[in-house]
Amino acid sequence: MRQRRFLPNLSLLLAFDAVMRAGSVTGAAQELGLTQSTISRLIQSLEAQLTRQLFIRHKKRLTPTEAARRYFRDISGALDIIQRASMSVIANPDGGTLDLAVLPTFATRWLAPRLPGFLSQNPGISVNLATRFTTFSFDAEPFDAVIYYGSDDWPGALHLKLFDERWTACASDAFLSHHPIAGPEDLAGAELLQLESRPGAWADWFQGQGFARPEGAEGMMMDQFSMMIQAAISGLGVALLPDYLAQIEIHEGRLRPILRPAVPGHGAYWLAWPERKAGLRPLAVFRDWIGARMAQDDVHAPRE
Repeated sequence: MRQRRFLPNLSLLLAFDAVMRAGSVTGAAQELGLTQSTISRLIQSLEAQLTRQLFIRHKKRLTPTEAARRYFRDISGALDIIQRASMSVIANPDGGTLDLAVLPTFATRWLAPRLPGFLSQNPGISVNLATRFTTFSFDAEPFDAVIYYGSDDWPGALHLKLFDERWTACASDAFLSHHPIAGPEDLAGAELLQLESRPGAWADWFQGQGFARPEGAEGMMMDQFSMMIQAAISGLGVALLPDYLAQIEIHEGRLRPILRPAVPGHGAYWLAWPERKAGLRPLAVFRDWIGARMAQDDVHAPRE
């Protein structure tokens, strides 16, 4: 249950937000189309409700206190969320918007090519995408859900497992013409391209080949699979890719698989969402769709 004394009237918050952004009562009054005296009264009312001084007054100038600066950071984000929600209702009254955080390579290589099908099947629903690499709080970020790599441990969230990560090593024809690979031991002197967030991936792959990682088998460190793919295509080394990405490059002839493909790793891809948004229609529809699409594409099926 929300307590009204902690929920100031929107007019008070808009006046406060305008003063903080404009840096003066005069600027806030011009922005909101109100008189300076009205803005001053609204600020005083907000201070009275919060029982905290938000501005130090000196010769008709307002200097925000540290409490005001902290409050502004939170209130500004909350007003943005309210504005986006209102715009969504106006633009999409019968559908809704899904704000989704997603890993960049998964978004561009798997999700984006399939998203038109989802949107055509669900007219009225729109999807906004933003990339995120690290864990964030759903209370602090305006997302309805996130697709990420790891375990089912996103804080304060419910989870749907999309697929287990499996590794396939790939290289270009140009690279293999100079570095033929008949067995794991032939990778001892090769450049093994690595992802910063998967430091144990090559060890898992060598274990899956029944072979210990050779001494001195190292290579470039990268922070995105898309960068690793391009490096491998250019002949800079051997890329270790999630199998769903490797299959794209293999099918299109840009890379060739090396030895045993689809070696099991230790992580998975997940869809996570805050429990309070579990009934959000765009999220529920997307959740059902992506689960069915994963099964249709057989992305998560084990390969021997």
